[in-house]
Amino acid sequence: NHVWVDVTLHNTTLPPLAIKNPECLGLLHQLDRNQDVWLQHYCILKDGCLYFYATLRSTPAQGGLYLQGYIVSEQSLGSKRSVIELKPPSEEFKTFYLCAENVNENKRWITALKASINKWLPLHQAIQDFMNRPLEETRM
Repeated sequence: NHVWVDVTLHNTTLPPLAIKNPECLGLLHQLDRNQDVWLQHYCILKDGCLYFYATLRSTPAQGGLYLQGYIVSEQSLGSKRSVIELKPPSEEFKTFYLCAENVNENKRWITALKASINKWLPLHQAIQDFMNRPLEETRM
């Protein structure tokens, strides 16, 4: 019941280029660990959500990943020397491995992913900030 969730769900129904002001866009390969293959997606990053499309002209999105709390880093994995690792805030969620067309593209995605995630306060920090406010500011 949050407007941000409504917006992200609405965005999944749009073609990739109809999402206004994306923070990053382009081709990424995602590791499918079950089949040990890299699957190509056209991806859009917007407001801490990474949308996955089959192609540039596909609608709707095949899926999306809420990135709040994820840690982004560059790793080596198998034969790939530069892979984007998205590590979740807890072990109940899955770690994702992505790879762009080259090292410079990976760096561009890593910078954009970190910036997009850092726009959002972690829930525990937002609650702590709220609890530390003077009493008169918290009354309804």
